Amino acid sequence: MRNQVSFVYLFMRRLIWLGPLTVFASTAVVFFVRLIAVAVLHPPSTFRPLGVLSPVVDTAALVTWAVLVFAAMVRFVCDPIPRFKTVAVVVLLLSFLPDIALVKWRVWDATWTYAFALMVMHVAACGTCMNMLIRLGLHHIAPRDNAGLPAKW
Repeated sequence: MRNQVSFVYLFMRRLIWLGPLTVFASTAVVFFVRLIAVAVLHPPSTFRPLGVLSPVVDTAALVTWAVLVFAAMVRFVCDPIPRFKTVAVVVLLLSFLPDIALVKWRVWDATWTYAFALMVMHVAACGTCMNMLIRLGLHHIAPRDNAGLPAKW
């Protein structure tokens, strides 16, 4: 029990700097993907989802939620990493639905190429967020077994 308490404490302390760093890195990656998409696709200025403000604000808000969910899962769920990965993939797939709806209903003259660019931005944000939280968040603080090896989740 003491090992688990110290693990959660160390993780929560690490999350103080890792959470904002994850939000910043995910937002930067999405902004970079957006720059490439705009340079290649040349969407009209009326297509707001590929504007500057919308991807940045949405990514920052949703990655903040992902950090909070991950912290709660580490704190309250046994076996948090596989469960977080499952939740992240399900949420990623659900995040494609609005992009598909844009094309289906021709909102802002959306095309499949624009929707695909938005989906790539979602994948980039999810990948960055998951890698940073799992690899940096739990690196060197995972509970150890009696032999001193990291315990399997």
